[in-house]
Amino acid sequence: MSSPTTITFLGAGSVVFTRELLADLLGFDDLGPLRISLHDIDQGRLETAVAIAEATSRQLGRAVEVTASLDRRRSLEGATYVINAVAVAGHDGTVRDFEVPARFGLRQTIGDTLGVGGIFRALRTFPVLEGIARDMAEICPDAWLLNYTNPMAMNVAYLHAIAPELKVLGLCHSVYWTVRGLCDVIDVPFDEVSYWSAGVNHQAWVLRWERDGKSLYPLLDQRIAEDPELRRRVRVDMYRRLGYYPTETSEHSSEYLPWYLQHDEEIERLRLDVGEYVGISAANLQEYADVRASLAAGEPLPIDQDSTEYAPQVIHSLETGTKRTIFANVANQGYITNLPDHYAVEVPTALDEMGAHPIHVGDLPLQCVALNRSFVSVGELTVRAAVEGDPRLVRNAAMVDPNTAATLTVDQIGDLCDALTEAHGDLLPEALRAPVRW
Repeated sequence: MSSPTTITFLGAGSVVFTRELLADLLGFDDLGPLRISLHDIDQGRLETAVAIAEATSRQLGRAVEVTASLDRRRSLEGATYVINAVAVAGHDGTVRDFEVPARFGLRQTIGDTLGVGGIFRALRTFPVLEGIARDMAEICPDAWLLNYTNPMAMNVAYLHAIAPELKVLGLCHSVYWTVRGLCDVIDVPFDEVSYWSAGVNHQAWVLRWERDGKSLYPLLDQRIAEDPELRRRVRVDMYRRLGYYPTETSEHSSEYLPWYLQHDEEIERLRLDVGEYVGISAANLQEYADVRASLAAGEPLPIDQDSTEYAPQVIHSLETGTKRTIFANVANQGYITNLPDHYAVEVPTALDEMGAHPIHVGDLPLQCVALNRSFVSVGELTVRAAVEGDPRLVRNAAMVDPNTAATLTVDQIGDLCDALTEAHGDLLPEALRAPVRW
């Protein structure tokens, strides 16, 4: 019997991801034996993750070896794949990312990708990523790191900057669910369409969306013209003006731009929920509590074997040679020719037994890449700030962020960064906690 393929889950206490990923993995009956190695820094969450893994295995009738450790290095031993879903500072960090900027009058909706919320989430995550990269280089240098942790683009770019030899794929389901949603709007079965997307994570663009070789955008235009409620969404508003549909939700998209959150009438017109992610984060805590209680009561887990997450598909393709194409986040190596090299881009990526192969896209439409460049600039400055230990670059990143720059003066931006630095304290790299004098 062949030795098991070891898949390590970092941040295994993220119960939704752990449950869905395991269900999809165990749904592949042509995968060989699996060893699931679970790691979390919270003993209670780790115990819950073990219970989820064992219950999922039992309910699906697929025997797997499950191990768990509070020691990250031990959990990485023998790993072929490392799935990263850590959330540094958890719900408390999210609350700080919203409450502090709100005192300055800065509106955010999700705060995990761009803006001051994304910047400071990145800065408190980078030290953990550095530790993961260092441990993997020593313990499992040939393993693939499959990252789910946001801010996706900043995290992938940072890993490339500090550990370019590490095999990293950033995985997000936004492209898939965007196209599924578009197909629902025009009442066309998803399995009858083909599509092509590229850009940066949470701000990529559906460049091609067809059935039988014909673009489906004209059907979308007709549907939008018929339904005034559809026009009350940020993504639809962007599409009507830019000509290409963006690949993340309206709430996400609104805070990457200088056009919407600064205006009460636009918030009303586009039905935006300011501060939405705080509620989502609290709901995640409740879901964790509910799952833990269900497991303790011996109740069966609800299992969805069609979550369409990419990590199980990556593992299946690389292990079995099954060819498929996903949309993954990688360091740009000329894949998108009018975005900077080395920063993370989201591009079609072919999978097979030889690995993951990002596909050359070329130039993006000029109006789309113009927005991407603003997005990338924030991330590049944030990554550089961490690599060089320069707190001034943190302020520069916030200064060029579209939403922040459209809302606050430069002095207010500096004061806000000072306040967030104090709020996050020693979660941030020591060099970035130094005071800045303009």
